[in-house]
Amino acid sequence: MIPPGTDDWLDQAAEQFGTPSFVYFADRIAQRIDELRDAFEGRFALSYAVKSNPNPALLAWLNGRIDLLDVSSIGEFHLAIEAGWNPILISFTGPAKRDFEIRDAIHGNVGLLVIESLREARLANAVARSIGCVQRVLVRIAPDSIPKGFGDQMAGRPSPFGIDLDDAAEALGLIMAMPNLNLAGLHIYSGTQCLKPEAIVENYRGFLQIFTMLCEAHEITPDKLILGSGLGVAYHDQDIPLNLTDIASGILPDIERFCAQPRFANTQLALELGRYLVAEAGFFLTRVVSIKQSRGVRIAICDGGMNNHLPASGHFGMVIRRNYSMHKVGGGTGLEKVDLSGPLCTSIDRLGSGVDLPHLEEGDVIAIHNSGAYGLTASPIHFISHAPPAELMVMDGEIRDISRFLPDVQPTQPVLYDALKCRV
Repeated sequence: MIPPGTDDWLDQAAEQFGTPSFVYFADRIAQRIDELRDAFEGRFALSYAVKSNPNPALLAWLNGRIDLLDVSSIGEFHLAIEAGWNPILISFTGPAKRDFEIRDAIHGNVGLLVIESLREARLANAVARSIGCVQRVLVRIAPDSIPKGFGDQMAGRPSPFGIDLDDAAEALGLIMAMPNLNLAGLHIYSGTQCLKPEAIVENYRGFLQIFTMLCEAHEITPDKLILGSGLGVAYHDQDIPLNLTDIASGILPDIERFCAQPRFANTQLALELGRYLVAEAGFFLTRVVSIKQSRGVRIAICDGGMNNHLPASGHFGMVIRRNYSMHKVGGGTGLEKVDLSGPLCTSIDRLGSGVDLPHLEEGDVIAIHNSGAYGLTASPIHFISHAPPAELMVMDGEIRDISRFLPDVQPTQPVLYDALKCRV
């Protein structure tokens, strides 16, 4: 269901700033934040996974609206600092942290370094010792199982992420003995993109069991425990969106019992999420450049494709390709099947196959839904050297250009620069 007035903004964005472009609606992100806080009755601090959309202006807008950030590279860490975030509120996750990244993060006063191997722990301990500090860390645990229903599974199989549960007891003992590390708690992120409330609840219960077992065994009274949310987005027309009430009613009694234990009475529980916060607030706009009839199939060839939006093309974790939900901006009468392709010189540059849309002609604009996360940031933007698309945010009754890179379009009206001057 597209909220009333959406197409007016999308049409204005396409006309003023050109296509291809991403359009993010700030009020919809704010609404999602409120829904999460209300559903879980404030039990969880909200941590935003920057990798899902690292636009600096978005990070600045989120500052003060959510509680924490999680970064996956030192580059994301610096983006967050430049966007005004206090480093104490940032955690640094990732299985391949390089030596200089760990050094820069500790020197930059990162709040929590998420340890994913003993190698990282030893290096962090040495760096902290060299500057005379004690670094707060979380240890990421890789569970030995995960309920069915998660699109990307990081548990119950060989994984580069975290320390396997089977090895956790020994690893925790070694890490806790390192004098320049302070074990602040644990982190688990075992799967993503789940649309089954019962599976999400079962997954969270598993997290609580692991937290309880490890903390009791090692006499840990944690300051923080991070739960990877796994909350999915209804990318396709047939998908049923998550009902947060179903998840909350299932897990909140377990949370109450967990927090009633003296060991966890003062522990902050954080829910780490990315796509669930921002995906549905974004649209990708691409304009039809050419129409072709080929062997009985009508093809709309567009100015933006896989180079701008790899997930929509089906090449970002999708085993069986399915069309993203989309619509023709401005609508139209009747529906006909059409294939949508992008501008690249490869047959895999497809945005849709057999999509039911109103009759398309050259110049029409297509809006691909659920594009606020893993759009531009996950795409091969340098392929055949098209300039990156614009990034725009609708907020406070206007469209602001928050592009990190200058696209190859000239706006027809003066550009509204945001405070970070992302577009220069």
